Amino acid sequence: MRFPGVGEQGQRRLLESHVTLCGCGALGTVLANALVRGGVGHLRLVDRDFIETNNLQRQVLFDEHDVAENLPKAEAAARKLGAINSSVYVEPVVTDIDRTNILDLVQDADLILDGTDNFEIRYLINDVAVKLGKPWVYGGCIGSHGQTMTILPGETPCLRCVFEAAPAPGEAGTCETAGVLSPIVNIVASFQAAEAFKILTGHRQLINRELIYIDVWENIQRRIKIAPLLGKVDCPCCQRHRFEWLDGEQGSHTTSLCGRNAVQVAQRTASRLNFEELAHHLETLGEVSYNRFLLKFDAEGYQFTVFPDGRAIIKGTSDVDKARTLYAKYIGH
Repeated sequence: MRFPGVGEQGQRRLLESHVTLCGCGALGTVLANALVRGGVGHLRLVDRDFIETNNLQRQVLFDEHDVAENLPKAEAAARKLGAINSSVYVEPVVTDIDRTNILDLVQDADLILDGTDNFEIRYLINDVAVKLGKPWVYGGCIGSHGQTMTILPGETPCLRCVFEAAPAPGEAGTCETAGVLSPIVNIVASFQAAEAFKILTGHRQLINRELIYIDVWENIQRRIKIAPLLGKVDCPCCQRHRFEWLDGEQGSHTTSLCGRNAVQVAQRTASRLNFEELAHHLETLGEVSYNRFLLKFDAEGYQFTVFPDGRAIIKGTSDVDKARTLYAKYIGH
């Protein structure tokens, strides 16, 4: 409150704010930490994944105890954040963001933040943000470089104005091939958090209206002017109001996970899986462990992690067709 840009009124606005954070990995944990310590009143954390030891190099809210507990990222983050600031409400949602649920996840939010690791979900966020007129902040990192931009629908270019299409497979590095250097994560997420505070405290005139690009290894900093693109490009999203990702014309239900040699198969069920029953069916394969958040087992040299909504992450392959086959064989259709 001592900072004149926020003050008591701005702090009250933060406490009354509702933010949906999509993804609780590297960028997401830094963002969530900043928002909760800053006093954002309601933070919804949405993430589909669980914690592994290799996450700890850059995902700042987690520790080895969380790995041992087999906790989903959203749940583990919410527990840590609740201990940091008990006066705010942190809502963990363990699910995969897709066209069937994104409206429910963001419709009551004042702001959407991008902590994801793939363009498919970012285009989906962009569609719903433009459709509902909600601000959102994009951020991405790979290797030693990252970039961020803020989108105010109707006032700034949207994501598809700047990036008409996602990089094709093999065109860009991945976590698997390039890794992620933790300092770039903190820098990009800090830019995103600063933009969030400006928007939520009512200082929209101060937001960044350029694409910021930083490489901490090569000592490169660029600010790319994108404001002139608004209304000058034939954007299918913000100009023609064609929401191809939200309407299901683009996108998939099976995703290779960055840096994991793993595939997520999203096979949503009408009701939640009965882990006790599933474990009984799988017990001939060897050890099956589960808690209320997830179930784990190994088969044919692959590691399966199954969630109550029917999703599964299959580690040991990046072949989508192979993953679908394994899912059908051991979990069902």
